[in-house]
This record gives sequence, C-alpha cells and structure tokens, in this order.
Amino acid sequence: MREDVLGGTLAELNSTSADIEASAVISTDGLMMAAMLPQGLDQDRVGAMSAAILSLGDRTSAELGRGSLEQVLIKGDRGYVLMTHAGEEAVLTVLATPDAKLGLIFLDVKRAAAAISRVI
Repeated sequence: MREDVLGGTLAELNSTSADIEASAVISTDGLMMAAMLPQGLDQDRVGAMSAAILSLGDRTSAELGRGSLEQVLIKGDRGYVLMTHAGEEAVLTVLATPDAKLGLIFLDVKRAAAAISRVI
C-alpha cells in the first residue's frame, strides 16, 4: 500500500516537467523505498549514495553554521541531481536535464517531499 502511494507520488512528480528524468524515495539508511529510474541505474547504489550525500550535507550545513539542510544540488555536464529530506526517515532524489528550469523543479520537489513525508 505505502509503496503504491510512493510510486504514485513519483509518477506525478516525473510527469509535472519534461525536465525531470527520474526520481526515487530512499530511506535515510540507504534502502530504496520506491523508484522511477532509467534502465541501467543500480537502485542499491543510488540509494546508498543518496543517503550518504544527504547525511554529509546535513553535517556540513550544521558545522558551517548554515542551519538545517534544505537540499543538496549536484550539477554535472549532463544534468542535475537534487536531493532533499522527505520527512525524518526518507530522502527524495531527482535527476533533471542540463537545461532544467530549477525554480519550478525546486517547487515540484518540495511539494512531492511534503506528500511523501505524510505517507512515511
């Protein structure tokens, strides 16, 4: 039941913008809870990396006096990876195109993270 709701939330998120290529909900200990990822991406690796990077972002933000972490944004020459908390126990990871309209994606991701946090 919960996995279906999470999958539906990811499907809705992915359909809100052509700039969003993939998304996943991962527990803070790195286990995949729901995913809409392209073929060839190892879900276990995506889960482990997302949880580790968000944890490191939390520590960095706190240690450098920036307050509580809102999101981690990684920009590569082939697109973006955006990670944010989805409640206390989950991470929402989104892959976006290189020419993505980030303001709109941030808004869509924030809404999806709020919806996910209500389910978890």
